[in-house]
Amino acid sequence: MDEKNMVILVNKETDEAIGIEEKMKAHDKENGKWHRAISVFIFNDKGETMMQQRDREKYHSGEKWSNTCCSHPMPGESVIDSAHRRLVEEMGFDCEMHEAFVFPYEADVGSGLREREYDHIIFGRYNGTPKPDPKEVQDWKWIGLEELRSEIGKKPEEFTAWLRLMIDEVIRQYKNEQL
Repeated sequence: MDEKNMVILVNKETDEAIGIEEKMKAHDKENGKWHRAISVFIFNDKGETMMQQRDREKYHSGEKWSNTCCSHPMPGESVIDSAHRRLVEEMGFDCEMHEAFVFPYEADVGSGLREREYDHIIFGRYNGTPKPDPKEVQDWKWIGLEELRSEIGKKPEEFTAWLRLMIDEVIRQYKNEQL
């Protein structure tokens, strides 16, 4: 069993682990199951968040702009450990991070796939330049949260489904942490 291709199935109300499933089966549009996920948002000292444009060859949502990185914890891996692992693998750096909130959601992501994720939203701070893996990331940029919300409103098709769904809550939680 290749743990990198497995996801942790969960109860969608409580995030209680109830099994494991092959990633593509868990994302099947008709028969997929709720599973644990992470969405990492890295901020700089200007309050901007680092965005990535997903590589066109990703199994879904290719070429769409998204948060700094996303993934699924492997069986036996904590949410924070998963965030550190994937940030290094996708963006080529690591930093201090913490879980900000959880965001269960469902969204059609095309290609016969549907997300049913109990998503742990992770915030971190970094002011350097990433070294993205070109197999994962096509492009990247820093952007202010209000500008990001405006861009999503103008061109929603250019952004991942989960980012469109969670942007208001990300902004609210980020502002709460700044007080």
